[in-house]
Amino acid sequence: MGLTASVLAIDAGNSKTDVAVVAADGTVLATARGGGFRPPAVGVERAVDALADAVGRAFAAAGTTSADHVAACLANADLPVEEERLAAALHARAWGTAVEVRNDTFAVLRAGVAEPRGVAVVCGAGINCVGMRPDGRTARFPAIGRISGDWGGGWGLAEEALWYAARAEDGRGEPTALARTLPGHFGLDSMYALIEALHLGHVGSDRRHELTPVLFATATAGDTIARALVDRLAEEVVAMAAVALARLDLLGEETPVVLGGSVLAARHPQLDGALRDRLAARAPKAVPRVVTARPVLGAALLGLDRAGAPAAARERVRAHFASAGR
Repeated sequence: MGLTASVLAIDAGNSKTDVAVVAADGTVLATARGGGFRPPAVGVERAVDALADAVGRAFAAAGTTSADHVAACLANADLPVEEERLAAALHARAWGTAVEVRNDTFAVLRAGVAEPRGVAVVCGAGINCVGMRPDGRTARFPAIGRISGDWGGGWGLAEEALWYAARAEDGRGEPTALARTLPGHFGLDSMYALIEALHLGHVGSDRRHELTPVLFATATAGDTIARALVDRLAEEVVAMAAVALARLDLLGEETPVVLGGSVLAARHPQLDGALRDRLAARAPKAVPRVVTARPVLGAALLGLDRAGAPAAARERVRAHFASAGR
């Protein structure tokens, strides 16, 4: 007789979804990968439909049709009301008896800590920060863009770099090498040419994220404007982490601060050094660490936490994903 599925773990990002079916003892029975999860673009039901393919394949491989608990960490679940709507949509699919939906940043946090305690800042396409304590207390931000006070992320950095480069070329702003390196990335000879290409769609707007590594390379070469943008991102990461630590009364305790997402995981020397220096000054007991584990591990651990699984089960699921790699 096979093992019974205890947790259906879902980590759904804008570009891809990872699913894992996990037994109560931490054995990973099956995994699957699917496409992106974008309810703002397609609506909740169609977004959940997109999850169904990966969930179905994982259940089939595990030899089951449901789990005791669904632990879903989802992109675009930025507000509690959105989590509630998504939880209702998932519950209607009868994938599990109990359903818990969290923002996907919680998966990154739980993947990077030994217990559900700490703070995570994720900087990829966007930027977000969450924190949690074992007693269930959490800290979070709306993280829905500039209207909620956010700054940073790959898209935000690219937009700022373009702004400074455009003004440098036409004389409204300070000189910066970004006026050369940004259009140069696309084989263009001026910011005017790049502005025209972006406006007319000759360079797709989805390619703007390619400019973030160009910004960091320009900063490494010593450009003042580019370096200032990198330092500003470090300030923002530290501000979010310190506020979350304070909300959870963790500033006075040694606490992990997990750094995730493509921008922070790249470990750019200037950014990495600047944020660690600033964090040490603002939250001396914080222990920063870059997490590279797959976030679906965090979703699985959150599910096992909820199920009251023993430490051995959590160690087993962690070992599985460590050996499986990314």
